[in-house]
Amino acid sequence: MAKHQTSTAPIAVEVMRGALVESRHRASAVVVDAKGKIHRQWGDIDQAVYPRSAIKSLQALPLIETGAADAYDLGDKQIALACASHGAEGFHTGTIDAWLARIGLAEADLECGAHLPIHAASMESLLRDGRSADQTHNNCSGKHLGFLTTARHLGEPTEGYIRADHPVQRRVTAVLGEMSGVDMSRVGQAVDGCGIPTLAVPLIGLATAMARFADPSGLVAERAAAVKRIAAAIAARPEMVAGTGRFCSALIEHSNGSILAKTGAEGVYAVALPELGLGVAVKVEDGAGRASQVAVAAVLRTLGAIDEALEHRLADFMVAPLHNRAGRRVGELRPERDWAQ
Repeated sequence: MAKHQTSTAPIAVEVMRGALVESRHRASAVVVDAKGKIHRQWGDIDQAVYPRSAIKSLQALPLIETGAADAYDLGDKQIALACASHGAEGFHTGTIDAWLARIGLAEADLECGAHLPIHAASMESLLRDGRSADQTHNNCSGKHLGFLTTARHLGEPTEGYIRADHPVQRRVTAVLGEMSGVDMSRVGQAVDGCGIPTLAVPLIGLATAMARFADPSGLVAERAAAVKRIAAAIAARPEMVAGTGRFCSALIEHSNGSILAKTGAEGVYAVALPELGLGVAVKVEDGAGRASQVAVAAVLRTLGAIDEALEHRLADFMVAPLHNRAGRRVGELRPERDWAQ
């Protein structure tokens, strides 16, 4: 990709405690269309970033394109869960358990590792009952189950499906390259938190991939149909993508699917805007997730994707309250004033 001139004033998210700016998080962002035209940019948009979980909708494309979703009669609930960083609420783990049984596999076949539920009440319930977390509680278990479903459908080994040389991951890498326009043989590679490969792409490449997801008209028919099916599933079942009280699910639900947003680790956010035909990518310099949602909300408001009515419904995400241990509001996270100028 060609290098682009960058602005000198990246987005800043201020952490207010009382009247004092206690901390600042700085972010870069870019907005492009499916043809690669840059509509807005802030900061270093050519920097290589690991998209992490922000690209789960792209990683789910082979689940549709191989025919695996149809072979196992997957609906919106399962497809949205394949794109999720879920909180392991009961409706998430229940769907995972039933889906595993549907393809004849068990929790032990997942290779994502275990962690406690992200959703606080679900974590407390698990611990109160004296149970240990298993791999179904991992926020990436839906994505991994999508990988396993594809491998089962194509008769590929299920063991080791997380390795870079496994056909499952080779397909995912090819999809990312095709959607982003980046030569994946030339990018850095590491291991994600859930064990799969994570590939470093320019921030503008991530935005381009999401723009093509938002506007698949230039894609081949099979890919365009898969994109539309995944987008429809996410819009129909936003609660599966994240869960109760989570920004991704709230954005999707309250925008009626006109904003398809997905967070990633280390301050990455990717958004597809189907009605505008635009893709958005945000990277917070210090990796702070608490700042990434405020930054992406500010960008979406600048684009007009979040209007006054939607901003009111998303008030606690647009300016995120900061509470002390007693639950008292003592400050907030907000975009720096006039950052978009």
